[in-house]
Amino acid sequence: MSPARLLLPVVLVALLTPVPSLAQEAPSAPVFRSQVNLVSLAAVVRDKRGRIVSSLTKGDFEILENGHTVPVLEVRSERDAPANIALLVDGSGSMRLNESFALARAVSEQILASLDEGRDEAALYSFDTRVLTLQAFTPALAKVKHALGYLDTWGSTSLYDAISGVAGKIHERAEARRAIVVFTDANDTTSTVSPEEVATIASALDVPVYAFALNPSRHAEVSKEAAEPALAQLARATGGMYFVATDTATLATQVATLVEELRHQHVLAFEASTQPGWRSLELRVRGRGYKIRTRGWYWSGDALPPATQSR
Repeated sequence: MSPARLLLPVVLVALLTPVPSLAQEAPSAPVFRSQVNLVSLAAVVRDKRGRIVSSLTKGDFEILENGHTVPVLEVRSERDAPANIALLVDGSGSMRLNESFALARAVSEQILASLDEGRDEAALYSFDTRVLTLQAFTPALAKVKHALGYLDTWGSTSLYDAISGVAGKIHERAEARRAIVVFTDANDTTSTVSPEEVATIASALDVPVYAFALNPSRHAEVSKEAAEPALAQLARATGGMYFVATDTATLATQVATLVEELRHQHVLAFEASTQPGWRSLELRVRGRGYKIRTRGWYWSGDALPPATQSR
């Protein structure tokens, strides 16, 4: 995969390096006490019937880094922990078609209604070729709902640039239960980075992307590797999900799934590799038929990825 050119170094500055300890994070976040460099890994686990599994222990998990098993140092699972959600709404002119824009507002309101005022936090961003902050992160969810009234549409779409930029913003927050929720018709026209590059950035920052496709007929863009939308592959690579919005009943179920996952994550810690570079990740649950979603990469090393680095 090619590097993310100008945007990748900016987003990754001081963000991708594993820290000596996570003990100084906010009380709501898992605290892993160790003298070694640690990598945290958030994961959602479901059983064969699709039900959330939230009580696994360190002995249940196996982490493979570049195909080799690495020790799991700690696992935390906190039910109903505070969530931090960045709502990112496509402000391109094409969103006016087929009521996509109105639908984005309606789903955003459903998500906000599912959160806890004063406990969970949310932010609202819109984008065309720029990313506009309509409401910074706040526990006053009524402010975010009010800011939905300022959403508007403009011109071209830089979808993948916008996701990359907001990933850097939400990564600055200490809480582990965080996500970007994207509403778009996926008609990207002007991004300077590819879906694969953004997937790597968001995955390395441990920021899952949940994408709502508001106009399925436009989601014909597929990657070279598989016959599925590029945005769907991006979401999967970060440990998030891709939803196709069809009717209000389906949307309600999708919103409930999103919020449930944010509240029931396992967060694991393992020692970072001493070899610099992109490291692939695979998470397994021993002896179980569980389905796991988590990010697929992290960056190891004290230096930033060089401009020519690829994974």
